[in-house]
Amino acid sequence: MSEVGAAQVLAISGGIGGAKLALGLYRVLGADELIVVANTGDDFEHLGLHVSPDVDTLMYTFAGINNRRTGWGREDETWTFMDALGQLGGETWFRLGDGDLATNVERTRRLKSGESLTGVTQDFTSRLGIHARLVPMTDDPVRTMVETIDGQRSFQHYFVKESCVPAVVAFRFDGAQSARLNPVFLEALNNPGLRVVVICPSNPFISIDPILAVPGVRNALIEWHGPVVAVSPIIGGRSIKGPTAKMMNELGLPATAGAVATHYGELIDGFVLDTTDSSQANNVEIPTLCTNTLMKNLEDRETLARDVLNFAEQLRQESGVV
Repeated sequence: MSEVGAAQVLAISGGIGGAKLALGLYRVLGADELIVVANTGDDFEHLGLHVSPDVDTLMYTFAGINNRRTGWGREDETWTFMDALGQLGGETWFRLGDGDLATNVERTRRLKSGESLTGVTQDFTSRLGIHARLVPMTDDPVRTMVETIDGQRSFQHYFVKESCVPAVVAFRFDGAQSARLNPVFLEALNNPGLRVVVICPSNPFISIDPILAVPGVRNALIEWHGPVVAVSPIIGGRSIKGPTAKMMNELGLPATAGAVATHYGELIDGFVLDTTDSSQANNVEIPTLCTNTLMKNLEDRETLARDVLNFAEQLRQESGVV
């Protein structure tokens, strides 16, 4: 496992969309130069288990055992547990495959024994052959709540059980204000060798904002001397995976890459958008890079990772940061 001091890139990510670029960064940079901070606002307790969907998506993606068809869960999964649970009248709306179930059972057992989520995650990644640092944003419980026109929902209830159908009004991150930031995050920002912070193309409202809601995160990023670069999850007015565009429309925002840049505001120093949206670059008040952000395969992910890193290095040179 790499030391914090060796990392040159700090990535902030949610699940499926962010994991694609995070994997590209992992492959381009090598084992010792990347730290990924994962959203845990999606975490919830289900069937007595502590489930960490974004952490697991990143972990399975890095280990090369993710389900490429669904984007979540493990490859070659079996469903004996869920089938048996359904026969007994149990809740089956959130599907845990047999292999995924093992991850959640072992995580829950170890958390109950007093280990931290960071410690459990570090051990899991090591056992799966992952050498970059993957850490949760906090070891304290933060739960994303969705305010909809039909009332309040816990995130997974809204996202999975209701398939994002109710129109959203607002989001709340219960527990965020009392949560303690993962110290790896601040250690990375204080590392003189760190060259860029990358906000991966995850949903800004439900994947990145929960991380930013933890006290100290936003200010630390604004005050950091190097470039913070965000990659748009919107291409041509659509979100490739997930409800980002739908949420933006319901919140009264245009579903555009430019609106994502506006949402991040002073937090970011550079913005990456797809060539499809190049006409919006002039409306973004910070430096932009237009490139292919639609990651259909591994080569696309590595190419985008290189483009983002080269763009960040250009920003460093132009700002005089060495």
